[in-house]
Amino acid sequence: MTPIVKIDQVTKTYDGGHQALKGVSLDIVQGEILALLGPNGAGKTTLISIICGIVNASGGRITVGGHDTITDYRGARGMIGLVPQETTLEPFERVMNTVRFSRGLFGCPPDAAHLEKVLRQLSLWDKRDSKIMKLSGGMKRRVLIAKALAHEPRVLFLDEPTAGVDVELRKEMWNTVRDLQADGVTIILTTHYIEEAEAMADRIGVIAKGEILLVEDTAALMDRMGKKEMRIELQAPLAAIPEALGEFALERSEDGAALTYTYDTRGERTGITRLLADLQSEGIALRDVQTKQSSLEEIFVDLVREETQ
Repeated sequence: MTPIVKIDQVTKTYDGGHQALKGVSLDIVQGEILALLGPNGAGKTTLISIICGIVNASGGRITVGGHDTITDYRGARGMIGLVPQETTLEPFERVMNTVRFSRGLFGCPPDAAHLEKVLRQLSLWDKRDSKIMKLSGGMKRRVLIAKALAHEPRVLFLDEPTAGVDVELRKEMWNTVRDLQADGVTIILTTHYIEEAEAMADRIGVIAKGEILLVEDTAALMDRMGKKEMRIELQAPLAAIPEALGEFALERSEDGAALTYTYDTRGERTGITRLLADLQSEGIALRDVQTKQSSLEEIFVDLVREETQ
């Protein structure tokens, strides 16, 4: 499938010599949700700004819907909607006028039906005549999305879309993003909420120090790099782990009432059956057994740690 966004060996070096991007290449497939994760200063915002034409790249090439972002800037920019992290809205303007003005900036003819659809989709229709200053923080963020969708873009960039939004509204925003995807919009989001990427994204991209470390299907990433922990609660505390169990690299809880066994989900054999048999042989009685898969956050932290060491 031809990517809707194609990034080829993009570099960015700022005045002073700081290299923010180091030959980034990435293909983004039409209709997917891609989450771009990375620590502060990793290059996420620089990359988005270059794609959207806000910052000039030092090298490389980007196309959006087949339009080169340099030689066919208007064609490329017309395909893109951008929701910035900062809430930059005119406080005294009304919601409908704000969204209508954004559509006009892209040279699009008036389309009241489309604007109504966008505002209804974002639960803003009842607020269409309200002044921005009267809206809550969550509603203002919805207005930013409405502005970005006013000219009917096929690619939507969300820079920290739920920053400062409470948990309930955050989940509503996730539903909105899924609805947009169902309409065929390709969505690229940056986020510091790991659970947001894990719950929403089809693929995860990890960037650190201006380089893409990996881009992979979310489920495949969890399966490939995730580990599972088995917590074994004991009927009687252990003063120490028997030497016969040394090969399992068990961790003993501080009070000795539980053992933790970590195993690779990719392994052909987990070793669990043998471990349980050996525990029985040592006369160690179990009270309960629980398993937990490592989260995307743990995987992400490990990846960045490896890269920065």
